[in-house]
Amino acid sequence: MEASPVPETETLWDVVIIGGGPAGATAALYLARANLKTLVIDKGLTAGALGITSRIANYPGILEEISGAELLQRMRQQAQRFNAVFVQDKVQAVELEGDPKLIFANAGTYSARAVIIATGAMGRKQRIKGEEELLGHGVSYCATCDGAFFRDQDVAVAGNTDEAVEEAIFLTRFARRVHFFCPTPALKAPEHLVEELLAQPNVSLYLGAAVVEIIGKEHVEAVRVALRGEGVITVPVSGAFIYLQGNVPITDFLGGQLPLTETGCLSVDAEFRTALPGVYAVGDVLCNHVKQAVVAAAEGAIAAMAVEKALRGRKQLAVDWSK
Repeated sequence: MEASPVPETETLWDVVIIGGGPAGATAALYLARANLKTLVIDKGLTAGALGITSRIANYPGILEEISGAELLQRMRQQAQRFNAVFVQDKVQAVELEGDPKLIFANAGTYSARAVIIATGAMGRKQRIKGEEELLGHGVSYCATCDGAFFRDQDVAVAGNTDEAVEEAIFLTRFARRVHFFCPTPALKAPEHLVEELLAQPNVSLYLGAAVVEIIGKEHVEAVRVALRGEGVITVPVSGAFIYLQGNVPITDFLGGQLPLTETGCLSVDAEFRTALPGVYAVGDVLCNHVKQAVVAAAEGAIAAMAVEKALRGRKQLAVDWSK
């Protein structure tokens, strides 16, 4: 994705979409074409389920086999053609009950008349041993927030997405050495990012390496890492930056402002409205549909039309979207 420059935080957006997968990108396309000022906040091209899919052969209108990342990039570029703005950032918290809605991300605070939650279901339920105990004492989920605290120290990065790679590259400006532990045999990030990572002289890349424990009493002192086919090693570090993925809905940033089902999913009505006015949710964060990109995209389109209807005070979705 060609990320847009970080937008001015003083801007009041018509709609902020949290998550740039097929649901979020499609919603952005429809909203931008309706001349609504639209911002998409997303962690990265390979941060979601579609972005890490290696081959897709059943998406309507795409005749050739295509990677999920390439399909997603096309969706985003199409939305950008109609002036939707994409920014790579991570949302930490939100205030959804007021007007405007406030979205607190690493790079700043954004305000919007309406919000669409499209964060997917790649959240983690299981934490690494020692992760929760040392959070804020060397364990971090944001290099751009905390990287400067580790100047001239050794740090660990765990993950395989473009978010993890981008954060590791940022850390090279401060850390003496960045130990990058990729749990899969290869990184999922775009090739140009991988090349940039490997070009850094203070990066050590470990493939097929799973961090199994973060060690420390009052602060992070080391990580224990299982290397595929080589056993477990202990690497002394002062910081551990975690960018791993799971398979549960990503809702932690909501702070309990929206009710969740027993399985941790968001609930919506037929127009994808949540329990709060002006707040919508689409895609895998709902857990109530077949997990297919085309289905998520359809939900994004319906939600976008519902948002447009609400913001412009109309009663029906009847809009000629072909123009």
